[in-house]
Amino acid sequence: MGAGMAARLLDTGHTVTVWNRSAAKTEDLKAAGAEVAAVPADVVTRSEFIISMLYDDQAAYDVYSGTDGLLSVPAEGKLFIDMSTLRPEAARDLAERCSAKGAAFMDAPVSGTVGPARTGRLMALVGGSEADLGRARPTLEALTRRIVHAGPVGNGSLLKLVLNLPLAVYWQSLAEALALGHSGGLALDTMLGAVSDSGGALSALSHKISMIVDDSADVAFDVATMEKDARSILAVGAEFGIPMPTTTAALTAYSSANAAGLGSADAVAIIRYLLDSLDSGDIEHSPP
Repeated sequence: MGAGMAARLLDTGHTVTVWNRSAAKTEDLKAAGAEVAAVPADVVTRSEFIISMLYDDQAAYDVYSGTDGLLSVPAEGKLFIDMSTLRPEAARDLAERCSAKGAAFMDAPVSGTVGPARTGRLMALVGGSEADLGRARPTLEALTRRIVHAGPVGNGSLLKLVLNLPLAVYWQSLAEALALGHSGGLALDTMLGAVSDSGGALSALSHKISMIVDDSADVAFDVATMEKDARSILAVGAEFGIPMPTTTAALTAYSSANAAGLGSADAVAIIRYLLDSLDSGDIEHSPP
């Protein structure tokens, strides 16, 4: 996602400095005209806006506050835009750390995958002040088809979890639905063709059918990340005292698939995982 965003910014005329924990992943961007920083701190010294796209809360803390991290150098007047999927409390904590350095911070996680990142078709879910959003808007517009201002810092992250919850539950419920038909002898492509043309179809399903039927290696949103986000959703739900039995069940599905070695596969791999487990007898199933 970060590489796609950086490439898009280069395409739209921005001067871009990049850093990645795996340096090899910056080579294509360097060839396209980006400067490559040796450490995160170098990005801050060379940039007005610092956009971060990281795996989870701990990765964000490491990059912002670690040795040679983003906040290890003077940052007064800079604007940090974190586009990762973080827990709201982590976003607010990072905002406080940036403020202590005289810098501004916005959480702006995105809805969309690598393809939309590369073509500027993401949706940004922004938590931050009106003034900071106004300052960042021209840059964000290069990356997005829509910008939603959700409120103060932390609200962008909360809205992203709201969006990801039904997505996580949908793939798990679809896996169960297809397992039901599969066990009764229905063909997978027949079921998917019917579901995709019914009220039970998620908008993303049509793009996923070939991945499910052919067991494709393409990845848009992997199992391990979905598991991570489901854990974040449940943690925030617990803070609010909200019972979430369907999300808990979905987490079980992603955790099981991840433990079986499918963490780097697309989230729809939980469908094949369930069907294969039924066929192999690894999951016992009998009428109630």
